[in-house]
Amino acid sequence: MTGASPVALEPPGSCRQAPRSRRVGIIQSNYLPWKGYFDIIHDCDVFVFYDDVQFTKNDWRNRNRVKTPRGAGWLTIPVGTDLGRRICDVRIADRAWQTKHYKTLLQLYRKAAYFDRYRAFIDHVYLERSWDNLSELNQFLIRAIARDHLGICVEFRTSSELPGSGGRQERVLELCKAVDAEVYVSGPAAKAYLDTELFRRDGIDVVWKDYAGYPEYTQFHPPFEHGVTVLDLLFHAGPHAPAYIWGWRSPAAV
Repeated sequence: MTGASPVALEPPGSCRQAPRSRRVGIIQSNYLPWKGYFDIIHDCDVFVFYDDVQFTKNDWRNRNRVKTPRGAGWLTIPVGTDLGRRICDVRIADRAWQTKHYKTLLQLYRKAAYFDRYRAFIDHVYLERSWDNLSELNQFLIRAIARDHLGICVEFRTSSELPGSGGRQERVLELCKAVDAEVYVSGPAAKAYLDTELFRRDGIDVVWKDYAGYPEYTQFHPPFEHGVTVLDLLFHAGPHAPAYIWGWRSPAAV
């Protein structure tokens, strides 16, 4: 399969010019998120990890998908079945999963064009460090991938360090106000419950992220699958990865 032609982008570690309005995203931390998660981060000046809310079972907090010869498969961190925990309180029992995930990534992607470019990072995460808190692991991975490997210049915060209370959308609104948001960038799923007028009354515009139209890149085991961890894109596209997340859009749409 032939991937889309990369476009000129800022190199990793550089900062793009800040937008005219202060844009904020607020999402629970996920394990090795897909590229759309980083698309939202790229749109923002401040990104808040919303991790002092209830942990949800069979969700993206402790698992994500990789491409296998048999289709999309799961990488899952065992965290137990207790649903009475906040995401930030979820503990990881042992290190056995780290070796398993490392070997799986090696088996599936070591022949990818840019795997060696990220080998030291993968070694550090799975072989050199020991993780006992899910949120800490997720936030480390997301921060490192965004800043060091995708060149996104953004301020990261966590919800537990910010004031706010109330129900779901009220809490999100309070978090937006706490970081002086002028624009709240949200995934499309929130359309089902978010009252945009509530935000506008506080001077905050709501922008819905559109995940449609991502170009395909060279990927093992066709047919192509968009809904896999961003590592799949990094291993196959390397420094051109941003072109397949946001760089393919016209400047007015980014």
